[in-house]
Amino acid sequence: MSINGKADIYTRITNRIIADLEQGVRPWFKPWNAEHAAGRITKPLRHNGTPYKGINTIMLWGDAMAKGFTCPIWMTYKQAQEIGGQVRKGETGSLVVFADRITRTETTDAGEEMEREIPFMKGYTVFNCEQIDGLPDQYRATAAPKLDPVSRIDHAERFFAATGADIRHGGNRAYYAIQPDYVQMPEFVTFRDAESYYATLAHEMTHWTRHPSRLNRDFGRKRWGDEGYAAEELVAELGSAFLSAELGITPEVRGDHAAYIASWLTVLNNDKRAIFTAASHAQRAADYLHRLQHAEMEARAA
Repeated sequence: MSINGKADIYTRITNRIIADLEQGVRPWFKPWNAEHAAGRITKPLRHNGTPYKGINTIMLWGDAMAKGFTCPIWMTYKQAQEIGGQVRKGETGSLVVFADRITRTETTDAGEEMEREIPFMKGYTVFNCEQIDGLPDQYRATAAPKLDPVSRIDHAERFFAATGADIRHGGNRAYYAIQPDYVQMPEFVTFRDAESYYATLAHEMTHWTRHPSRLNRDFGRKRWGDEGYAAEELVAELGSAFLSAELGITPEVRGDHAAYIASWLTVLNNDKRAIFTAASHAQRAADYLHRLQHAEMEARAA
């Protein structure tokens, strides 16, 4: 895709997210698929059941909310046809992107050949299963009986415990302190419900991954409220949304999150790639926390 085409994708996606935020809507916040067998809340799924990641998760969540879709499954026009479906006439698809690199051989002024990697981004269109007729029943299944909420929260408890993070409780603030390297949480009983607690913990645990000994994430934040601070908070916000979806937790609106919307808008307006960067870092943080689960299981097996 040409540079102009790539820039158009960055701009289109960023402008849509900016429009949502200006209306006070966070497109990554909603239990999208309450009616579907895939679960009460989940990440968007490809036709083969593989979850989308990063910026595509946010984009499809936003479209699901805007168009009222409860099915989490998306596919291309061709994929629908291959399994016997047909996109209904007049339906509008949703944009997703694919990022990769190509290697190009170039000749220097000295006549020497050298290889250069060039990043590129390609956009393509997918449709929600609710826009497609004739699909097999598995794509239209109704909601299965809900899991016992206690067992689901127990699962979240085990997930965060397996990270080995120093999680302390007390006071009335939730935060991550990078120098002493610990997460501070209010007492469990002070939260409105268990899901609010775990969604908040997911936010702080995303911050925890920024430590130099882990993902070493640094946006050059100098003080509270600057653009570096806002960028890190956006990563933590998206990381919490991704983890909540994966753990079956409905993310709750934290009171202090509303105050961040203005600063996020500043970041997004100044840099059309900022939401892509934030989503990439958030996905990396979620993946890192998931890898710690496997490490913990291997340690127990040994």
